[in-house]
Amino acid sequence: PDQATARAAAAGTTAGTLAFTLGHWRARQLLARPMDPPVTTTPWHLMPIPRVLERLDADHDGLTPEEATARTALGPRRGEPTRTTLPAAFIEELANPLTPVLAAGAALAAAVGSRTDAALVAAITGISALVGGFQRVRTERALSELFARSAIGARVRRGGTERLVTAGDLVPGDIVMLGPEDVVPADCRLLEGEGLEVDESSLTGESLPVSKDPAPVVGAHITQRRSMLYEGTTVSAGRAVAVVVATGPATEVGRSLATARQAAPVTGVEARLTSLTRSSVPIALGSAAAVAGAGLLHGLPLTENLASAVNLAVASVPEGLPFLVNAAQLAAARRLADLGALVRNPRTIEALGRADVLCFDKTGTLTEGNLQLAAVSDSGGPLPADRLDAPRKAVLAAALRATPPARQSEPMAHQTDRAVSVGARRAGVGVRRGAPRWRRTDALPFEPSRAYHATTGRTVHGPLLSVKGAPEGVLDRVARRRAPGTGHATELDAEGIRKLGETAEELAGAGRRVLAVAERRMREGEELSDEAVRDLDFLGFIAIADPVRTSAGPALARLRESGVQTMMLTGDHPATADAIAAPIMDLPEPKVCTGPELDEMDDAELDELLPTVDVIARCSPHHKVRIVQAYQRLGRVVAMTGDGANDAPAIRLADVGIALGRRGTPAATAAADLVVTDDRLETIVSALMEGRAMWASVRAALAILIGGNFGEVTFSVVTSALTGATPLSARQIMLVNLLTDLAPALAIAVREPTGHTGERLLKEGPSRSLGAALTKEMLLRGVITAAGAGLAWTGARVTGRGRRAGTVALAALVGTQLAQTLTTGGLDRHVLVAGLGSAAVLAAIIQTPGVSQFFDCTPLGPVAWAITLGSITAATLVGPLLAPLMRLERTPLEADQADQADQAEGTAEGADAADGAEVPAASR
Repeated sequence: PDQATARAAAAGTTAGTLAFTLGHWRARQLLARPMDPPVTTTPWHLMPIPRVLERLDADHDGLTPEEATARTALGPRRGEPTRTTLPAAFIEELANPLTPVLAAGAALAAAVGSRTDAALVAAITGISALVGGFQRVRTERALSELFARSAIGARVRRGGTERLVTAGDLVPGDIVMLGPEDVVPADCRLLEGEGLEVDESSLTGESLPVSKDPAPVVGAHITQRRSMLYEGTTVSAGRAVAVVVATGPATEVGRSLATARQAAPVTGVEARLTSLTRSSVPIALGSAAAVAGAGLLHGLPLTENLASAVNLAVASVPEGLPFLVNAAQLAAARRLADLGALVRNPRTIEALGRADVLCFDKTGTLTEGNLQLAAVSDSGGPLPADRLDAPRKAVLAAALRATPPARQSEPMAHQTDRAVSVGARRAGVGVRRGAPRWRRTDALPFEPSRAYHATTGRTVHGPLLSVKGAPEGVLDRVARRRAPGTGHATELDAEGIRKLGETAEELAGAGRRVLAVAERRMREGEELSDEAVRDLDFLGFIAIADPVRTSAGPALARLRESGVQTMMLTGDHPATADAIAAPIMDLPEPKVCTGPELDEMDDAELDELLPTVDVIARCSPHHKVRIVQAYQRLGRVVAMTGDGANDAPAIRLADVGIALGRRGTPAATAAADLVVTDDRLETIVSALMEGRAMWASVRAALAILIGGNFGEVTFSVVTSALTGATPLSARQIMLVNLLTDLAPALAIAVREPTGHTGERLLKEGPSRSLGAALTKEMLLRGVITAAGAGLAWTGARVTGRGRRAGTVALAALVGTQLAQTLTTGGLDRHVLVAGLGSAAVLAAIIQTPGVSQFFDCTPLGPVAWAITLGSITAATLVGPLLAPLMRLERTPLEADQADQADQAEGTAEGADAADGAEVPAASR
């Protein structure tokens, strides 16, 4: 997965295109599409293994390649993007709420004789749908590439030969082999199991691994079905051979996802765009009625009035509205890809813009992620790793014996184990130092619940048990203290164990990770189990260091400046966590809690505690799940980082799940919405800031699109009331929309955000950016646009004919909107090209004979252009002075949602999260 994400990051455009997955309206259609979860009633867990294989028409050698190919066509695959053709995408892009309005307007325009205008409406609508459809096809191709790159692999036996396939290629009857930390690729019936334990927390919420056994079992609930393995769960320990019984939507996870899709709520931005779309229709109809009524009052023919009214109504509808946010998300995702953050979920950009809590791991995020042996301590105190004496080398040798061996084909599972092995090799220490002819016989692997790794080995003196793990876990199991390299041991009482704990805290106080090392002789025939790890001889401590990134502190400061609460989650000792967090978080005394302390709290106590905590030490995966759930109960929007298979449940549950691509396991990568390829906190912070800053661009673009149309309607209605007819024809209004809406609005939406301070970013987000702030900007732009056009038209009427006045009004209408666009976009290259290019096109149309007449214009002279430029300048300069006068109150809906959020979290920061809740990540 890390190589795949690196390739995707290098591909920039392809990776960025992923964010544009199916488009705004396409996503809504997919979520609303009925999907009945398939019901599977076969009691596989009850059947004996021969009966299971007979029912599936399979055997222990697996299916033949021909049988697997034949069965592939029989079952659907979940998650893979469908391949859509361009014609199909074009038709689906037309399925948005504005298309019927535009079609009705075009039909009315043709009915009253304006066939050319009707053709223009149809052409603009078709081009917009064609562009959207083309981008959808490109997106789905990119998604297919991503699925191929990051798909979870499965070792399958086919025709008696093992091979590696993707999980999507599995079919019922396939025989799969699983080992530690493998993700279960489908629902399977267990055939063989050796010490098998499975983490099912992502499916059942059970935090501890569940032991599995091939024997048939009576189980009404999936937690009781010990003979079954379910898709998405992770093998914690042991090995297994299983037969696939369900894939795709037929799995337990597949049915849950299908049910969730049926009830997926509408997000904040979707609700706001739907509201704007609905509002534009009555405004268009109202303006048409006003124009028609004004014409009748002035005695103009009904046919002429009706044509003008219909043309105004059709032209005033914002055709590009469904397309605008998609373009902004696409541009933001491309910039994120350049930063090394790959978007894998179409709603991730919106959720990033709303996140106000970031929970992150220490290792590899705050630190370099390169653990190294720093020191070894015994009764004489610590010595650096490069100056170890014989007693401390004996402690290191015992720690090495309690370290799982590195497989040649894959890196060691835990970086601490790798640090011990590399440090021992550099110090010239081997596993047989102090244990002649030692040979490993059994092992008890590390798990968060037991917090140690134990190994038994055979020596010339008999069996030897070696243990390495967290001090608080190991010290509870020691009874004596033995000087390394000697047989002399002294009994330890409670006071002695307490002093050892203080020593561990002193070592951890320098920001090091501390491990305790202990051993004891075993009796012949004694089996290794958790109960056997008792009555140990304490030998010493191992200190491991991970350099802190110098850029981590400024990155966290950016987050705090933007109102995002940060919480460091680590499995380290509290003293280690405190030593690292204090300088990076710029806090003299960061508040540190531990996972065991959280276990003693109920949900209400946890909800009260979390807003005040900076660090959670000794944090295990099930603690992360509780933390995410607690923040969500408080109305907060949570971003959670992780890299391990056990982190997958919390990543999936969070509003924004972030996987660390360099160190991440397939389970974490598959569960994430965002994959950070370099594991750096700065990249995560940049992604959060990009998500927030995008909404400032979206608000400005929507203000251009809708505010400009509002100004056009206002100017047309007012002039109609005065003269009985609109100065602008339908073609001219269409021309205005083409020159001011399409290119300039898109340029503003996709521009790279600049100059956004943390205080300003705090005010951004779908709810706030698209709420009263957007309404204010739309009204302000509408007033400025109408004022510029009105001044120009009045001046031109005084100095010339009506056709010339209409052309001057057209030029001023376009020019005023473009001037505001250039003011908003600053020196952005795309905005300058779009704004100045549109102005040049307008001037060419007006001044070119023939083309000018087609658009009901007349070439203008110096006086007319002077009136136009003067009106544009006056409106643009005076307009901002009106902004302080336009103080808008929140709508009742916004006020209610903000009040609910404030009550939930007690601060104003939560108001942004309360509006338009993201689809729960577990549903995704």
